[in-house]
Amino acid sequence: MAWLQLRINTSAEHAESIGGMLSANGAQAVTFVDAKDTPMYEPKPGETMLWPDTQVVGLFDASDDMKAIITRLSQSKLLGPDFPHKLDPLEDKDWEREWMDNFHPMQFGKRLWICPSWRDVPDPEAVNVMLDPGLAFGTGTHPTTSLCLRWLDALDLQSKTVVDFGCGSGILALAALKLGAERVVGIDIDPQALQASMENARRNQVEERLNVFLPQDQPTLEADVVMANILSGPLIDLQDVITAYCKPGGRLVLSGILAEQVERIEAAYSRDFDLEPSAIDGDWSRVSGIRKSV
Repeated sequence: MAWLQLRINTSAEHAESIGGMLSANGAQAVTFVDAKDTPMYEPKPGETMLWPDTQVVGLFDASDDMKAIITRLSQSKLLGPDFPHKLDPLEDKDWEREWMDNFHPMQFGKRLWICPSWRDVPDPEAVNVMLDPGLAFGTGTHPTTSLCLRWLDALDLQSKTVVDFGCGSGILALAALKLGAERVVGIDIDPQALQASMENARRNQVEERLNVFLPQDQPTLEADVVMANILSGPLIDLQDVITAYCKPGGRLVLSGILAEQVERIEAAYSRDFDLEPSAIDGDWSRVSGIRKSV
């Protein structure tokens, strides 16, 4: 089936209304994308955030009468006559194949690889985590995850207990287990994330050493290593909770931090940790350190 994409640039204030108009005029799908490459800070719980300059994209069947649809849209008060827009054909492809072709094994540090199941493992002697992209929350492609994976690869995790706070897909937990950790505890607010973590653990045959919990069920323990790849707001709000998981002399890594947020995170965590120099990957940063002895 052939498709057409109608693109309309607008503000965050009007994006959802325009999206609704596209749906009402037959769009099979509506998406919102950043029109000007603007960094986005984390939303508050229950809040939906859009970029100040948002592009609304409607996907239409190529057989739709786009001239009539655009005429109807131009009659709305929100858009008006001759509203700026762009209409593009979307090439008909095997989109599943195209999506799969975009993912390749990725190396992090010296030992660690993240490999989709349909690709050959580049180095059978390496530490290979099998993880497919999908509804799971994180596959290593985002700088925040990459920063944590490279940090993990440099550690000696033999016989260590690890906490993955905000475990998502379990990618950091799996990497820690494959790198030698004795036990990992994953914590996340989303039951789907816990399910994804356990499914991925079973695929990697490490499920017996992974335990996952919702925050209200999280156990009391002091771990050798604590990882929190979430966002700066929760890292501040949950500072005491995250810190309590790390035993004196234990290692901490924090990510999901924009470069301009590093100073605030370091100021908060320097009370309890001797911090190492932060690492930066593009717009994103990693903060790590060792918990001070009492």
